Amino acid sequence: MFKDRLQRAQNLMSDNNIDAMLLSVGADLPYFTGYEAMPLERLTMLVIRADEQAVLVIPELEAPRVTAMPELFKIHPWKETEDPVSIVIDLLRGLETVAIGDTTWSRFTIDILNYLPKLQLTKASNITSKLRAVKREDELLRLQQASSAVDRIARRLQSGEIDLLGKTEKQISDEIGRQIILEGHHKVNFAIVASGENAASPHHEPGERIVKESEVILCDFGGTMIGADGVGYCSDITRCVWIGEPSQEFLEMYQVLQEAQAKQVQFCQAGTPAEEIDRVGRKIIADGGFGEFFIHRTGHGIGVEAHEGPYIVEGNHEPLQIGNVFSIEPGIYIPNKWGARLEDIVAVTSQGPLSLNEAEHNLALIV
Repeated sequence: MFKDRLQRAQNLMSDNNIDAMLLSVGADLPYFTGYEAMPLERLTMLVIRADEQAVLVIPELEAPRVTAMPELFKIHPWKETEDPVSIVIDLLRGLETVAIGDTTWSRFTIDILNYLPKLQLTKASNITSKLRAVKREDELLRLQQASSAVDRIARRLQSGEIDLLGKTEKQISDEIGRQIILEGHHKVNFAIVASGENAASPHHEPGERIVKESEVILCDFGGTMIGADGVGYCSDITRCVWIGEPSQEFLEMYQVLQEAQAKQVQFCQAGTPAEEIDRVGRKIIADGGFGEFFIHRTGHGIGVEAHEGPYIVEGNHEPLQIGNVFSIEPGIYIPNKWGARLEDIVAVTSQGPLSLNEAEHNLALIV
């Protein structure tokens, strides 16, 4: 797996006239090596050259955490009294164009440019995003496993097995987070719980508001499952629950949302421009009278990060490819009143769109 990824990266580098790629903290490093760097002031840097074996420059005290793969990359531990940037510089001498990871600390980028002021820097994501956006079969299986786990939690929410009435948003969020771990995830990425008027805030921070009767509870949650290879894959799902009997007004709004989301999933076909999926759902919501209340993009890619390419948004003209996996999550948010969002993770396959989430899409009623 790692050998294939490094080889594909080097091929893309050669195609784009990039001499080397520098990957530090963030998701790219474990994607290629299985090792996730701690966000320390100590430099960790994987140096991938198009024409040589990769080198992992790493603090000596962190080196024992790396699974050695000498056939793929060398490990260069540095001591506390050494200058790690100078080690990286030695690996870059004579090169002209270098791609650097988007999440590299600026202090190290500046130091590298101070050493080599004529170096041409570009974004490593131009390479890594292309690779990570197209999932291989083993990656899809791991995303399915993570999705199935949060599906089980969503079903417990919808059936009333998770207590909502009389609980604070934070208590419900904490319980969802606990279940995310129990379902096999290694960490909780987020557990949004927004009740009543708070559901009009797409990224609401769960607080002390107590859930009452006759209101909506929007739950958006996910985590990361880490495999034996050290690489984690993410889950993400949103479902809405109503306590009591919903008003006709809310039901009509939710019906528009559900229709838009279902139609967008149908459009997740190879060759379809990403922006077309956004447009088809946005038109349904606008025709339903809620256009001004759909205030975010339709979706984001998911894989080793909860948010990565491709992005399902107006302006992304790129056609979908088999292997793309992303969220489809339209939302309607009416300030100071209520909101709703419906989200599945969808994979583009040769047989058409595949929804990785199967929890009930209808509005769940807790009576």
